[in-house]
Amino acid sequence: MELSKLINSIRAISVTGEVERKDISGIEYDSRKVRPGSVFVAIKGFATDGHKFIQQAISNGAVVIVVEDDNSIPNDLIKHSKLTKIFVENSRIALAKLAHSYYKNPSDVIKMIGITGTNGKTTTTFIIKHVLESLGHKTGLVGTIANYIGSGKIESSLTTPESSDLMKLLFDMRAAGCEYGVMEVSSHSLSLGRVSAIQFKGALFSNITSDHLDFHGDFENYLAAKKILFDGLSESAFAVYNSDDPSSSRLIRECKAEKIAYGRADSSAFRISDIKFDMRGTTFNIHTNNVVYNVKVPLVGAFNAYNATSAFAALVKLGINADEAAKLLSSVPQVPGRFEIVNAGEKYAIVDYSHTADSLEKTLQNIREIVGNRHKVYTVFGCGGDRDATKRPVMGRIASELSDKVIITNDNPRNEDPDKIIAAIIDGVVKNNYKSIPDREMAIKYAVENSEKNAIILIAGKGHENYTIEKGVKSYFSDKETAIKYLGAEN
Repeated sequence: MELSKLINSIRAISVTGEVERKDISGIEYDSRKVRPGSVFVAIKGFATDGHKFIQQAISNGAVVIVVEDDNSIPNDLIKHSKLTKIFVENSRIALAKLAHSYYKNPSDVIKMIGITGTNGKTTTTFIIKHVLESLGHKTGLVGTIANYIGSGKIESSLTTPESSDLMKLLFDMRAAGCEYGVMEVSSHSLSLGRVSAIQFKGALFSNITSDHLDFHGDFENYLAAKKILFDGLSESAFAVYNSDDPSSSRLIRECKAEKIAYGRADSSAFRISDIKFDMRGTTFNIHTNNVVYNVKVPLVGAFNAYNATSAFAALVKLGINADEAAKLLSSVPQVPGRFEIVNAGEKYAIVDYSHTADSLEKTLQNIREIVGNRHKVYTVFGCGGDRDATKRPVMGRIASELSDKVIITNDNPRNEDPDKIIAAIIDGVVKNNYKSIPDREMAIKYAVENSEKNAIILIAGKGHENYTIEKGVKSYFSDKETAIKYLGAEN
């Protein structure tokens, strides 16, 4: 692609050097990946500053340098080397828009649906993808567990990839014939402008509770990050929001798109009623346009009634027949690590991604609603290092209050002292019903071997993740496989 065409996609404060007759071979933010003919976008990161690697990028063949620090490379050097320097206000936004243009504006062709919220994003994306593909619409997915192009699975390391990687993924989806793209949109990605170039057909909001405060600082900034998705929707788009969440009115206040509420409130366009669930799934009713849809999903918990209803509302707004969509909800596959049940005989283990205070509380409440006090509930969990520390004692309190026995263990300590993380969790414990076993496998083994025959063992925090990270070392570990090992269950 010619630079003269590419540069029209961004707002440049100034352009120095040659522009005409310059062909671009790629867009890179990592100087090590630069090849001859590349555009190198210098991003100010958290660990380092891309402006420090401009010379390395030039040595590797970069012909265009995008900066937000105009003094990072002299204009005389740019002119002498016959390069181009583009000075912008925000390099991250520039990266997103340049990459979107370079990869032929994929979101102008693919109908993109974004889901944001503290909990429920992954499940909702899987539900929408399942229904669309069951009706013959090839669909891509971008999410926490993995990325998908139709049935093809691509491993992912971020909920929402860096913008140039994301645009390449959308380009590949378009090339593969995807009609729709459904993606989890994290608060980090919104704050960092990773999705700023995407034209969303619709956006969904699940809920919001305190999380990622280590990154955002406080709840107001966290909410403001989520709000970016809805503020950016066009008048021709739609916004599906949870009317039962107290923050939703603020979230959609400036949204120009069609606003569609779902929830238990009578005013909801898609009203939920009569939620019932057991270990086999959840049944509920959706009331919309004077029609009642009796829905059953093989996913457990009241929160999954909300996830399925938000997905149903989005599908209807996309033009999918409501009767067909409601019917197909009954065949939604189990989402890995989301209330995933492993059982042997009369003993159950539930592997769940509950890694926030709110999600842990809801999961334990759902378990209690199913089994009451007839079964003992054991909870095995920890908290990740280098993440929001304020939730640790809160999660300790919740686990202690709602469980018969709590086994506090490691999650991903990363660069923190795991003993200090466990101590912070114990600070919130309100009952003498806990035990600390730092080794996660031994913690799960203890819960399985020392629990009653009809116990429910919640293994929370990691869900689908199959690794642990401690002091920079990444090791393989699966909660589900470990539960199967000690329960003696069939895989």
